Amino acid sequence: MLRIFWMFTLLALNASAFAVDTSASVPMSTIRVGQHSYYVEGQSGPATSENQGFMSNAGFVVTRDGVVVFDSLGTPPLAEKMLGLIRKVTSKPIRRVIVSHYHADHFYGLQVFKDQGAEIWAHKHAAGETKTDAAKLRLEQRKEELFPWVNEDTRFIEPDKYLEGDTDFSLGGVHFSIRHVGPAHSAEDLAMLVKEDSVLYAGDLVFKGRVPYVGDADSKAWLKSLEKLIAMRPQVMVPGHGAVSFSPAKDLALTRDYLTYLRKEMGRAVNNLESFDEAYERTNWSRFSGLPAFEAANRPNAYNTYLLMEHELLNK
Repeated sequence: MLRIFWMFTLLALNASAFAVDTSASVPMSTIRVGQHSYYVEGQSGPATSENQGFMSNAGFVVTRDGVVVFDSLGTPPLAEKMLGLIRKVTSKPIRRVIVSHYHADHFYGLQVFKDQGAEIWAHKHAAGETKTDAAKLRLEQRKEELFPWVNEDTRFIEPDKYLEGDTDFSLGGVHFSIRHVGPAHSAEDLAMLVKEDSVLYAGDLVFKGRVPYVGDADSKAWLKSLEKLIAMRPQVMVPGHGAVSFSPAKDLALTRDYLTYLRKEMGRAVNNLESFDEAYERTNWSRFSGLPAFEAANRPNAYNTYLLMEHELLNK
């Protein structure tokens, strides 16, 4: 009997020796941007094992009746770390999570807040996004790239409430304006204004002081959405990536001007039957070439905009 006891003890010790630590050790700190408003700022660059997937921002707003979270970061352990920071500010319950859009770096941490009893809100265009082949492929890629922080225990959380469009609500004396600003970076883009603080959580619609990632987004609709945000006149803006902006109008205008220039130059190339390579080499990029992420993002942005302008021309 004693022999069996020691055998199980050794097995338990061996198992613990091989246990993988899934907690996030990457530095993360709370940044206050208003009386009620806070955010955590991800590192620059893509998601890697070095930054443990911490490359996007997420925010939270503390009211007397509870907390509203905006986005949930790119892994459950990052969300756990963010929750710990929230708990240093307040013991109020997490009432609601607003998902700006269903890209991996913004929603993979949802399960942590759902387990806290939070209600998840997203735009109706996010319906079915977690069930697509692309979403499944992205999860498998993340398991390889970000193991052990994304693993078999990472699960997709569906929204509890789908928003039809612009939505206003209040909680604990704080008033929130949620605006549907897609299709832009994604079809379901949401932004959130905290009225008392004049703080705008903009999601990936704006990349402060850098070249945005356009991908296959509808840049024409994106420009309309930027005008919508400009009209809100926030005093502070928390983008989806990068540092907080205390000059929102300037940063919104930079993204707007970049997209406008892309459409102008690539549209001219399409109208003149110019090849993409010729158009790209001919275009003067000097106004934007000094911005962060230009080398990585500009050529793909230009190419996708070229294809978009072809599509728009054919469908006039």
